[in-house]
Amino acid sequence: MSASTNIASRLSLQAAQRPWQRAIVAPSGRDRSGRCCYAQLTFAQLDEETSRIAKGLQERGLKPGMKLVLFVPFSIEFITLTFALFKAGATIVLIDPGMGRTNIFKCLEEVRPDGFVAIPKVHLVRWWFGRRFPQAKFNVSVGRRLPGVLATLDELRQTPLQDFEPAVTQTNDSAAIIFTSGSTGPPKGVHYEHGMFDAQVDLIQQHYGIEPGEVDLPAFPLFGLFNAAMGVTTVIPDMDTTRPAQVNPERIIEAIRDQGVTQAFGSPAFWNRVGRYCEQHGITFPSVRRTLSAGGPVPIHVLRRMSAILTGPGADLYTPYGATESLPVASIGGREILETTAERTRQGAGTCVGNIFAGVDVRIIEITSEPIVSLADVQSQPVGEIGEIIVRSPSVTREYYLREEATRAAKIPDGETFWHRIGDVGYLDDEGRLWFCGRKAHIVETPAGRMFSVCCEAILEEHPRIYRTALVGVGTAPNQRPVIVAEPEEGEFSESSSGQQQLIRELLELAATHPLTQSIRDVLLHRSLPVDTRHNVKINREALAVWAAEQLGGR
Repeated sequence: MSASTNIASRLSLQAAQRPWQRAIVAPSGRDRSGRCCYAQLTFAQLDEETSRIAKGLQERGLKPGMKLVLFVPFSIEFITLTFALFKAGATIVLIDPGMGRTNIFKCLEEVRPDGFVAIPKVHLVRWWFGRRFPQAKFNVSVGRRLPGVLATLDELRQTPLQDFEPAVTQTNDSAAIIFTSGSTGPPKGVHYEHGMFDAQVDLIQQHYGIEPGEVDLPAFPLFGLFNAAMGVTTVIPDMDTTRPAQVNPERIIEAIRDQGVTQAFGSPAFWNRVGRYCEQHGITFPSVRRTLSAGGPVPIHVLRRMSAILTGPGADLYTPYGATESLPVASIGGREILETTAERTRQGAGTCVGNIFAGVDVRIIEITSEPIVSLADVQSQPVGEIGEIIVRSPSVTREYYLREEATRAAKIPDGETFWHRIGDVGYLDDEGRLWFCGRKAHIVETPAGRMFSVCCEAILEEHPRIYRTALVGVGTAPNQRPVIVAEPEEGEFSESSSGQQQLIRELLELAATHPLTQSIRDVLLHRSLPVDTRHNVKINREALAVWAAEQLGGR
């Protein structure tokens, strides 16, 4: 029988142990001198406020298991509402607003939500398209009252606390449906259970040695939710978290200094921008013990800058590897990469994502696009041989919401357990470290054999004028034509045809020096490669392949 577990109980435990510690700090304007002002809640205040909101939701008819879409920017309200909904037993639906209107509506129609907890602008859209969401009757406004809204957040905050009892949820009970970004296919709802979140928090906290009392600045909202469960203060960054590549570095540096930040999370695009600014202005972060980066491989130049900026004892930039369905899996520090694996990456060995987390199992199997009905049906690859990465752990999700076919394609039954097919390819080295060679969907199938995106791109990215590249295949597998699309560094895109052709010749000469890329005959220059909306780092190679085919035409 499933044990009783509610991830929100970890917040109550932290509030009992450290009631006066700050739980959330958020920027709230500036004083006359231009200094940033901050609003804050202690752990005791956060626990009490979330309980009041949860009780108010229960009194208005919220039942455990009801699906509520949470559409609120990263803020104090986002964190309080998340834990209040967990306490009330709701299933939270989280959709990345950057996935575009069409995908958002498809995801919402698929989920058939019971209501929305959202800012007024979202409620106006919900009302206008009400026929698409006929079940959405339980609606809360984070702002002014509107037609069709049961309560506002301010009203819920005033709920008396007497006799409040959090919903009793089991380990396998639904906690959230979090949609993938859709960067490599249609967005899918990843179904999280309370026990999976609980295991995820333990795995991350134990692996990195994160201690209660630390201060974290997370540039991705979901990472901010872990902190309250760990006894860590969350400093909400002054930025648009849907556009990390456009972050204002001065605001991030200000928050780190003002709040004594000891940990910070950001995508590679975030740290690229912050790191370049710090390098130019001689800024370091002596208070920061660790920075984390995920969403895609961190470029070597970013690791070099961050290693110089993180001056505290043992401080490093770590890159946790995993996916929405399976986080965390492995991790490696930037200093280890620079000292032991960077040269191999430059030579096409892929990106080392490090040692496997304790309690997580990883295998490399033969690459196939077909569903696998049993682990007994697959062949494991030997050490050093590239194959498909599969993973098993307490935090791995068991299904996609209402997507039976997608679930069968991504999960491999193994007795009483199951494995998740991440959709990536890579290998294990003789030290047990995991190497990432790209997405399975991005393999280019040529007459001469398979070409793996991350391996090939690293070779071309050694050119000093190139910021990043993307390998795409034009045509139909297994007879695709390999093409490199290259984005020059800022200010390095020549406006003259002769200058562009010279850079292309140099890249082709570089490609010819390595066995992995010597078959490439086509290089195209692109001013700014299309990337995902969540981390601004995953390159949309599917769109680039179409663009490359149009550019090459009859060539």
